[in-house]
Amino acid sequence: MIFLEDAHDYLLNKIRPLEALPVPLSEAAGLVLSETAHALELVPPFANTAMDGFAVRAADTVNAPVTLKVTGAIAAGDYASKSLATGQAMQIMTGAPLPPGADAVVMVERTNFDPLKQEVEVQITVAEGNHVRQAGEDVRPGDQLCAAGTLLGAGHLGVLASVGFDTVRAFRRPRVGVISTGDELVDDGAPLKLGQIRDSNRRTLLTLVAESGMVPLDLGIIRDNEADLTRAFSNAAESCDAIVSSGGVSMGEFDFVKVVLDRLGEMRWMQIAIKPAKPFAFGLIGQTPVFGLPGNPVSSMVSYELLARPALLKMAGQQCIHRPRRLAVSRDTLGGHDDGKTHFLRVCGKPDETGRWRVGKLGGQGSHQLTAMAQADALAVVPAGQEITPGDEVEIILLGTVMQ
Repeated sequence: MIFLEDAHDYLLNKIRPLEALPVPLSEAAGLVLSETAHALELVPPFANTAMDGFAVRAADTVNAPVTLKVTGAIAAGDYASKSLATGQAMQIMTGAPLPPGADAVVMVERTNFDPLKQEVEVQITVAEGNHVRQAGEDVRPGDQLCAAGTLLGAGHLGVLASVGFDTVRAFRRPRVGVISTGDELVDDGAPLKLGQIRDSNRRTLLTLVAESGMVPLDLGIIRDNEADLTRAFSNAAESCDAIVSSGGVSMGEFDFVKVVLDRLGEMRWMQIAIKPAKPFAFGLIGQTPVFGLPGNPVSSMVSYELLARPALLKMAGQQCIHRPRRLAVSRDTLGGHDDGKTHFLRVCGKPDETGRWRVGKLGGQGSHQLTAMAQADALAVVPAGQEITPGDEVEIILLGTVMQ
């Protein structure tokens, strides 16, 4: 057996990010920027008001309350064609440009406007810049907006749009083909015959691939014969950036996946010192990475989380490729197996009255028992031979956003 860390290193040393391409901003959410983006414009592009109110000269409000002559109104998207003189004010709406001569805004709640006389009583003294957003207050030309390697989210795309970007250069999203292998598998909803089982792995893995930000491609169930497997993996290597398959990676007599992949590519068949997910395969068909996951449903998911997911994120150009880890307090006894394997136990948790997370083991920890995995917030990491008793700290790997 090999250590999980050695398997990680082997995979990640073989993986390279995909090429970077110009991508429309409308399609860039969740992609990784390949080059640093700098501003070419001011944001805001002009001095404008942060409030509905009246644009004034601050010096005219020193002896408030004062009455000023209203010489016009400026809506957002409009502008003043004449300057503001001493003793004058202009009605102004949020986001509208400040008229020439004005240096402050009085919010409408601190005024009393007489539309018949076109006069406004300003009830307070204001300083220069009051409720004014200055030109370039947020961004100036040359400012770094997003560094290379940034995973683009809503805020990043908003700031890029605010300075006129319509495309960015980003690593493209990997197309990941998902294959289930095995004569026993069915997915048509018909009553099961003796010896058949329903294929849950493909649905699980397609969802995990999508949640990881990739493009999942459903390549179906492939039966255990060399011709079908050869055709399926060869076609997938040509049409996909990566292949994730489940089943056929153990040492069984009828595991034709190994025969086919060894013939098509350069594969490494691993026995990793973890439970579940001990058997794992990785290699390349040409330049296309192949991740061979075990067939047991929980083992398949754990293999994906620990090994395939980080590698696929690296292909997508991401730099933070591992799930976050933290320390929690165990409510149950965990581990105690001196079998040379690190155990990844399915747990769920919630904060106690002090805010510390406490996790408990979910029932059904077998590699075939998917229900506990569906309920899990995290995987508890228990090294070989170590027993965690109630109240002890245990390291956990977060599986979603619930506990982050």
